[in-house]
Amino acid sequence: MLLCLYIFSSPLLTNSRGHHSRTFPTPYINIMQHTETNEQTAAPALRRSLQPLMPTRLTESRPDGYNIYPAHSLESGKIASGYAGLASWIAGHKFVAIDGFQGVFFAAIRSALDEELRSAGITANWIDAADFIKPEDQVTQLVSPFTGEPGTVWGTRSTLKLADFFDLPNENISLEGNQLTILIGTGAALLAPSAALVYIDLPKNELQLRMRAGAANNLGSTRQAENAETYKRFYFVDWVVLNAHKKEILPRIAVMADGQWPDNLTWMTGEDLREALAAAATSVFRVRPWFEPGAWGGQWMKERIAGLNPEEVNYAWSFELIVPENGLVFESDGTLLEVSFDCLMFAQRDAVMGDFAERFGDEFPVRFDFLDTWNGGNLSIQCHPTLPYIQQHFGEKITQDETYYILDCQPDADVYLGFQDGIDPVEFRNELEKSQQTGSEVDIHQYVQRFKASKHDLYLIPNGTVHSAGKGNLVLEISATPYIFTFKMYDWLRLDLNGKPRAINIGHAFNNLDFSRQGEKVVNELISKQQTIANGADWQIVHVPTHEAHFYDVKRLEFDTQLEQQTSGSPHICMLVEGESVQVVLKDGRQVQYHYAETFVIPAAAGTYSVINNGRTRAKIVQAYLKPNQH
Repeated sequence: MLLCLYIFSSPLLTNSRGHHSRTFPTPYINIMQHTETNEQTAAPALRRSLQPLMPTRLTESRPDGYNIYPAHSLESGKIASGYAGLASWIAGHKFVAIDGFQGVFFAAIRSALDEELRSAGITANWIDAADFIKPEDQVTQLVSPFTGEPGTVWGTRSTLKLADFFDLPNENISLEGNQLTILIGTGAALLAPSAALVYIDLPKNELQLRMRAGAANNLGSTRQAENAETYKRFYFVDWVVLNAHKKEILPRIAVMADGQWPDNLTWMTGEDLREALAAAATSVFRVRPWFEPGAWGGQWMKERIAGLNPEEVNYAWSFELIVPENGLVFESDGTLLEVSFDCLMFAQRDAVMGDFAERFGDEFPVRFDFLDTWNGGNLSIQCHPTLPYIQQHFGEKITQDETYYILDCQPDADVYLGFQDGIDPVEFRNELEKSQQTGSEVDIHQYVQRFKASKHDLYLIPNGTVHSAGKGNLVLEISATPYIFTFKMYDWLRLDLNGKPRAINIGHAFNNLDFSRQGEKVVNELISKQQTIANGADWQIVHVPTHEAHFYDVKRLEFDTQLEQQTSGSPHICMLVEGESVQVVLKDGRQVQYHYAETFVIPAAAGTYSVINNGRTRAKIVQAYLKPNQH
């Protein structure tokens, strides 16, 4: 599965600072009020999406079903909203560093805080951390070993540190005199380790929407690159170094703020954040999902999930639990604050991962996502890299071993999996290359097997396996966490949403394809053989076994009333795949309700928990967990 970045061509404008921004046709334009003339003028968009921002507060009516803004409730008074309160907190210190993630609108935050401070009679000495970043040409040279060739999809995971991007002064910046001094910008904590530390986080989906609008760029860059190139550097360089920096400073963050709203922010103390993360690591949590259109996308999610914009052309993906890009939302008195999921792993990985913490470190190893081809199109014919290949070429620790669980499907839905018996690899490659060069169609069914999809089937896709989800499916993709390493061989001659052909990677694919997975071997080894392994008067547990190459396994819990489970040293990643809703009850009495198609995680430290069926029909929960012999 590879997230596609798509753009609309538009002219570049230069703003007063000399940076480039983009103009977009309605509805991607933000209409802003001009302060001098009081006339409405079109300003460059700050984000580009048909999906609205998450609200700063819970709405009065929450959906009685799938919730696109799940929040974890804290005690009253834990989250504040607005610049006035944060300015008041800052005024109680003499030396403050305001650090944050790439893409945060630091200039707007500085302006808002300075206005609040001045209204209180305080003049601050502001220092911009960006002034200490190395010249752009040096930054480009620094990152070039990790960004691959221009125009290619992949790079290599960076070994850099954030300090490598800065010309650090010989001595750390320190307070001089009695004037309030504020150092602001990404990396501020590096320059002022003795300052009271405010960190402004930004959800990675919002960073990408700002990038698509030309409002956010790579670390240390001012030149606007193609979106695909910018995202590639985010993934392989910027996020790697910024996450490592965040982990290092997390224990000393005094205030954590959420910077996703251009004209507001919410914030909480670092102490309260760390307590909230500790509570989540022994309870049950759900990350905030986000949704993307794609060339093959369908209509299942649009028709069934409240809060999605029905004007979007389709929804191809839902990032249910792709934790390198998801966030955790906390709520207090109705006010919301989101932090990256990484924060939970940095602070509480042992509690979350249990017996597997040493093996996987800070990386949560399993992902859940939706692939929606309902009234849509086929995914590309594709495969994923072997473990040695992804380690050698891309610097990843684990590879993209996947499964397709059929949550729902139309009568004519298929899954493409494995090769036809007796395939000639040379002939297959010649046909693919001919198609790429001339635009000729390939009769894929000559080479790749096709199976009729049925609800609750599980198709096994260990690395190197040729596969595709056919049209008419709502696939729950249960997979190892890597999610961008898809080698497309054939994409049905269609264009992407930007009107351009999608990237084809025949060379990479043929370096990884396992041609032994053909004929009856596919039926015997790559279609899960489900078996009831325990049952009672009104329940049963079905083992839905994965391939021996997968480090995770799957069960399905089916029950009419309730069922007790034990984490046994592994986190449990769950989704209600049939039924209305369930109540998850922890051993200390805490309980949370989840609805159909919602993903939730029980950390290893939660131990014993129960699931109670709130609906009128039998509940079915898919439960993924790490194999006991894999740690």
